[in-house]
Amino acid sequence: MPVLLLFLAGLLVVLQSMLWTGEGGREAVSGLQQQVERQTHDNASREQRNAALSAEVADLKNLASGGEAVEERARSELGMIKPGEVFYRVVEPDGTEAPDAAAPVDTPAP
Repeated sequence: MPVLLLFLAGLLVVLQSMLWTGEGGREAVSGLQQQVERQTHDNASREQRNAALSAEVADLKNLASGGEAVEERARSELGMIKPGEVFYRVVEPDGTEAPDAAAPVDTPAP
């Protein structure tokens, strides 16, 4: 009987060590849970980005406000201006440029 108890106690120790340190043990499960949390956070930020891009695409496709959105994008990204406007670029003292600005100019009538 004592041999059986020693065998069962040894088996218990081996199983507990496998549970805590072996493959599929608590450390591995903890690491996988952290990976899942990171991926969930990454997915959420990408979903927000996708929603913003979808809204921008819908805005550009919309005929009523699409012209305004296209004009705004042309001004900010391409630096385009309308006839009769003067383009000003402000350069900060540290060498960086401020956002571009276009200002209308009054043109005298002939």
